[in-house]
Amino acid sequence: MTTMTSPIRLTEKAAAKIKGLMAEQNAPAGTGLRVKVVGGGCSGMSYAINLEAAANPADKVFESEGVKVFLDPKSALFITGTEVDWQESMMGAGFAFKNPLAKGSCGCGSSFTA
Repeated sequence: MTTMTSPIRLTEKAAAKIKGLMAEQNAPAGTGLRVKVVGGGCSGMSYAINLEAAANPADKVFESEGVKVFLDPKSALFITGTEVDWQESMMGAGFAFKNPLAKGSCGCGSSFTA
């Protein structure tokens, strides 16, 4: 596990939502947000996020807006510099990713090409 400067930035709204989810789930101390790139989606790659109790040995671990973030080395290649925001609208609510490494994305914004 390597602690590093933040390759992903959480906005205040995203961090507040994540902290709220951790509180709702009574997450144990040390819990962090796993951010991962997985194959799939209409553009080839998708973002996956979930809460995890601990980092894996190879993870890059950092903190953004008071939230511990776990990032595996492969995913870091595709999302370094990304901003994660929480957005709410009449169409729904969810996390939004602004990835400067993405060459294209689908209409819903949940998948991308690099």
